[in-house]
Amino acid sequence: MIVTNVSVRPGEAGDLPALTALYNHYVEHTHVTFDTLPFTVDQRRAWFSHYGSSGRHRLLVAVDGDDVLGYATSGRFRDKAAYDTSVETTVYVRDGAAGRGVGGALYTALFAALQGEDVHRAYAGIALPNDASMALHGRFGFAEVGTYREVGRKLGRYWDVAWFEKGL
Repeated sequence: MIVTNVSVRPGEAGDLPALTALYNHYVEHTHVTFDTLPFTVDQRRAWFSHYGSSGRHRLLVAVDGDDVLGYATSGRFRDKAAYDTSVETTVYVRDGAAGRGVGGALYTALFAALQGEDVHRAYAGIALPNDASMALHGRFGFAEVGTYREVGRKLGRYWDVAWFEKGL
């Protein structure tokens, strides 16, 4: 089922409670993020402050009315100046809203927003297995460049992370 009333806009400070709850679901119940402890809204303010409504580093939110369905980011890839034209992208969709086109709407808007910015490459790390994320990234032109084996330990086991890149 495709979401028909979804709109995508820049993230706002008022979104932080919903964004925090959305992300904490993945922290507490899945391996797709390697954070292991849930965040408070105050703790997520520092994360939120890294994004702007212009430039390379964006936070976009998918909403249906006032209902936050997901978010996508393009953030700093590495902390050295030579990496500045590379970004790491990510998408999180609220539990129960997956498979309805929210991730695609977010990535469509994110890559449109990055057009004209000084961004050369986008990278995404996907904790495996995650067929839905791999399919989404494939639809947006990402190609797999390698896998870190057993790089993260969470939920009592080790997980691989596949890395993908896309030229912009």
